Amino acid sequence: MNSREAIRILMLSPIYFRLRLPQRWQLVREYCRLFNSTST
Repeated sequence: MNSREAIRILMLSPIYFRLRLPQRWQLVREYCRLFNSTST
């Protein structure tokens, strides 16, 4: 999963928009890392 796909999914959550930009990027990176580690 890349960051664009993760952002598309995370934007469905109302919590995503309450975060500040640095927190959003941290969430996106963590989401991608977790998704990619479980998909192999």
